[in-house]
Amino acid sequence: MKNLIFGRAAIALLFVLMTLPGHSAEQAKKKLQIFILAGQSNMVGHANPHTIATLYQSEDANDKRLLQMVFKNGNGITKDALNEQLARAKKIDQLTGGISNEKIKAMSEGPEKKALEARVKKLKEEYEAFKKKILSAYVVSHQVYIASIADGNKGAGPLTIGYGGSRDKIGPELSFGLSMAQKMDAPILIIKTSWGGKSLNYNFRPPSAGPYTPNEKEKAAKNAADISKNASLNWRMMNEAVHNVLKDLKKHHPKYDAKVGHEMAGFVWFQGFNDQFSDEFRNNYRDNMVHFVKDIRKEYKTPNMPFVIGVLGTNMTKEGVDKNAVSVAQRKAAAAPEFKGNVVSVESYKVYDLEARKVYDSGWAKHFAQWCIVGSDRPYHYLGSGKFFVRLGDAFAGAMYGLIENQKDSGSGK
Repeated sequence: MKNLIFGRAAIALLFVLMTLPGHSAEQAKKKLQIFILAGQSNMVGHANPHTIATLYQSEDANDKRLLQMVFKNGNGITKDALNEQLARAKKIDQLTGGISNEKIKAMSEGPEKKALEARVKKLKEEYEAFKKKILSAYVVSHQVYIASIADGNKGAGPLTIGYGGSRDKIGPELSFGLSMAQKMDAPILIIKTSWGGKSLNYNFRPPSAGPYTPNEKEKAAKNAADISKNASLNWRMMNEAVHNVLKDLKKHHPKYDAKVGHEMAGFVWFQGFNDQFSDEFRNNYRDNMVHFVKDIRKEYKTPNMPFVIGVLGTNMTKEGVDKNAVSVAQRKAAAAPEFKGNVVSVESYKVYDLEARKVYDSGWAKHFAQWCIVGSDRPYHYLGSGKFFVRLGDAFAGAMYGLIENQKDSGSGK
């Protein structure tokens, strides 16, 4: 009898232990959550990662949260250290005259010039050392993996920096994945496909939008046949890349379990710049976007796949963005009645890096060392501001998770 009682107690204790988080490997196994990120150059990402550290200047609670999310604990980077770097950069610019080094070049050869060059060299060495310190401080996720095409930069592995337009760039993928990891207790795989300078009306044209009709100039061109042939090319390339990853999920995420399976958890679209310059492209954007969402869901057999549309915000302010026909069309597509509760738009202008813009507008070439701390590209690439892209990816994740939770609450299946 005692053995029976002891056996029942042991079973009860085992049951309690198995319900504790992380106790059982089997209990911890959940479907691999797959998110597709796609678009043109601002999904590619052209921000140097060290520019993310400018978040240390901010007193905003959300920016402080983002710092904790993207940097390792005890990284040694502080607001004071960043301010020292900014002061160092300002001194470099004062001594050199900016990117052209005009002040040094204007000096006659001699001891005074050599002394100045030596001083500048020391400052630049300290400047570069701080940048390297930042680059060694980013987290590497063990929950989120990525398979990425960002123009010519193709890569796969644990999510960290380096999946932007080159191995020393980022886009919105970094903070999107890290933020989703904080929200979801499951393995996550990001599949990113992005190419610069592409339109929705032509390059990413979805099948249900119908065949592309060349204009008169295109019809008369020597490569008219190629123009028609290459319509929707990036739509095809995007889906080919995604399906190639789906064929071998274990290769792309070590925690994938074929018995448990995967889920097409959501899609993020960030594009629009190249559709601004043609009446046809602008005027058709809303309908093309609606077709795009529907065709994506059909392609991946997920009728209500959560879909986030990043609204083009290079005009910086609400007033400027409200006048942009493509931005307005993106909002209208997200608000289409048939997408209620499963498509949402995110305003990129709301997380624009206005501080970086001040440095850019002050004359980035004359203030080159200062500029390289806050930005790394032109305004059409949101200044290559890591601060912007980290904020944006997090905003995408917040919107995506809201859609996922909304579907759970409403009981609607994907």
